[in-house]
Amino acid sequence: MRFPGFVGNKELKQLLSSMFAQGRLPHAMILQGEDGLGKHTLAEIIAAAAVCTAGPEEAPCGVCPGCIQAAAGSHPDIHRAQGTGASRSFHVEEIRFIRSDVYKKPHEAQRRVYLLYGADTMSVQAQNALLKVLEEPPDYALFLLTCPSASSLLPTVRSRAQVVTLTPPSEEEAVAAALEKCPQVSRQEMESAARQYGCNVGKMIASFSEEAQAAAADLAAAIVESSWAPQELPLLEMTAPMLRDRNLIRAVMGHLVLIFRDACAIRAGSAVCISGSPRAQEASRKLAGRLTRIRLMQLPALAEETRLRVDRNANTSLLVTEFCAQLRELAGQ
Repeated sequence: MRFPGFVGNKELKQLLSSMFAQGRLPHAMILQGEDGLGKHTLAEIIAAAAVCTAGPEEAPCGVCPGCIQAAAGSHPDIHRAQGTGASRSFHVEEIRFIRSDVYKKPHEAQRRVYLLYGADTMSVQAQNALLKVLEEPPDYALFLLTCPSASSLLPTVRSRAQVVTLTPPSEEEAVAAALEKCPQVSRQEMESAARQYGCNVGKMIASFSEEAQAAAADLAAAIVESSWAPQELPLLEMTAPMLRDRNLIRAVMGHLVLIFRDACAIRAGSAVCISGSPRAQEASRKLAGRLTRIRLMQLPALAEETRLRVDRNANTSLLVTEFCAQLRELAGQ
């Protein structure tokens, strides 16, 4: 059995490969582990292998009709379900549909696979409905449930399934996997992320996503806006998320360097801004109108030095506190 995209967990891979080769996969498995460790990826791999036409050692091969349909989410023998609505909870109707559907023979493959993502959001009623089919499933049925912890499920449900625990990969494996997804990030930054997020590849990648960068840019502008408040509390509140997040400090300081440089350029008469968002540019203009040129010229170096100290493993709480004090001093507060 192959595990494309699933990082680490060598012993688990060996166990699953052995069971799959011998045709001994349990009819139900609960994949537990914190978000970002690959529960979704592993569930999809097992599902694809179950409908793959290649031999056990090559499944999922990725090229047979079964694998192609599985990857496209269109295989008739793979059913995916997850919670819906604001609470992201399962409706009991979904489980009732599965109970009526599972006894239909497979359309194309040898098995019918049911993927239940976020099974911990199932109500007691939904779990009891699922329990009825887990107790006497047809031979061809395979249930894969994902959740952060199997303890969130009813003991009766847990007793009808094999619990599989995912663990973080080694730092070397995590860094290599994350860099493959984020080639724009330096190895040093990714190694720092691995230490911060406990080698959780999903969280490492997410910390460098466009959404994370946009949030960091917005936070940088908010920090500038709060720097000239009469009291220091607004600035401390803005910087609170950075106290234990080295990646966030690094990202915010990078955006602050751009905002501060823009403020210097505007003060010198330039109309060109490089800081990106309208809010950041507005923060630069306000800074340029409030501070003297001498004070403005010190700001980029302050942000850059703070960012460099992150890479030197400085105490983050102390680092952020010092940055706030120096920023308020330069802002005239």
